Amino acid sequence: MRRLSTLWHSSLLLLGVVLLPGRAPAQAGNSASPFRPEITASSTGEAQLTPDRAAVYIGVQTRASTANAAARDNAQRQRSIIDAIVALGIPREQISTENYTVAPDSRYDQQSQRTTVVGYVVSNVVRVELRRIDQVGSILDTALAKGANQINSLDFFSSNSDSARHQALGEAVARARSDAEAMARAAGGSLGALVELGTADMGPRPVYRMQVMDAAVARAPTPIEPGQQRIQVSVTARWLFIQRQ
Repeated sequence: MRRLSTLWHSSLLLLGVVLLPGRAPAQAGNSASPFRPEITASSTGEAQLTPDRAAVYIGVQTRASTANAAARDNAQRQRSIIDAIVALGIPREQISTENYTVAPDSRYDQQSQRTTVVGYVVSNVVRVELRRIDQVGSILDTALAKGANQINSLDFFSSNSDSARHQALGEAVARARSDAEAMARAAGGSLGALVELGTADMGPRPVYRMQVMDAAVARAPTPIEPGQQRIQVSVTARWLFIQRQ
């Protein structure tokens, strides 16, 4: 009996020794992954292009003692403006109503300290999209001559800005990498693999906006210069940092 007990005890010890190495990989798998230092850099890129399109916002504002009278006068004047623009060769599908409002015209009396509605104001704004820049001046002059009393804004844009945007993106990425390489050298290492690269489109900057409240200021032919349009993009990138051995 004593011998059997000794043999059984030795078997348990041997089994324990065999199992111990098998536990080591499980412990290693639970350990945290090694820290990988990274370098992050952000930059912007810019490109210029010449606008070849325009959008004009033409408004008519009318006042009358009743809302119906103000709306009727407004409709007649805006219809006359739209017909004149179409007569210049602008397709109707390039003309759309942007805003239409009817609001009371109020006056405050200091003596009675009361507000009284003295009439109504109707405003109708249409957007005219132009496929040629040289049409802008004649459209403005025609609209004002036909009764428009508001030019809310004039925006220039390009119909094909992809190539300019791609140029700006390439410039931004190159700058970001150059900055990252300079930081890596200063830190005593070099750049590794690219981890992440993203962009944010800052959009083209408007090159011209105007507002005209009185047709009298536009009796002379209106000169229009579209100038240059700028497209800006920003990028952010991350690279692995490789420490010198």
